[in-house]
Amino acid sequence: MPGSRRSQRQRAVSELRVQGRYGPTFRDVLPGFVGLGLAIGLPLGFLGWMYGQLGILGLVLGVALLAGAAVLLVRWRRASARRRGGIYTPAELATLDDHGLAAAAERLLGRDGWHVIAMPDEGRPRLYARDRGGRQLDVGFRSADEVVDGDAPTGPAPLREAGRPGVDNLIRVVVSRGSYSRTDVLWASRQGGVHLLDGRQLQQWAAGASLDDLGLPKG
Repeated sequence: MPGSRRSQRQRAVSELRVQGRYGPTFRDVLPGFVGLGLAIGLPLGFLGWMYGQLGILGLVLGVALLAGAAVLLVRWRRASARRRGGIYTPAELATLDDHGLAAAAERLLGRDGWHVIAMPDEGRPRLYARDRGGRQLDVGFRSADEVVDGDAPTGPAPLREAGRPGVDNLIRVVVSRGSYSRTDVLWASRQGGVHLLDGRQLQQWAAGASLDDLGLPKG
């Protein structure tokens, strides 16, 4: 004897859920309904409160405030999405500390197709990156206000990791929001395989140029 119509429907629903074809449950859509309710209810509550306090003038002022907040929210979300995609403005770069700059560089490298691993070195940010062609980068960072005396070497020391072959063949990139002196350039030329990225080039990179466009060795 076949089961009741209700049991048949329950079995059919169970099979569809197992196959992932039944659709979302009430628990799945509840957070969305709550968010929608808050998105509608809070502004209406605010407008009602403003109307109760100031009458029509309060209602007009409340609408203006909500419109301004909506514009700011849209701009913030667009800017956040742009940064996640690896595009930064010069003003945004200027507000970053060393760790924030490293996080931005990680996004820029990911945007350009590099696989990036964060490898902090004694508390200082450091990145290891590899592209599809097998090139490897050791990316260090120098503060814009870091002062180098005389002929002292500048930038992070070479990345060394036991057990990783070819570490000494890494292309070393030193990133700074500032500029490099003649001493810095001479130091880099003596090291071999060191690419200095100054503030102007950093802005170009953050605007969409690739490291290859900025003179990174092809390999």
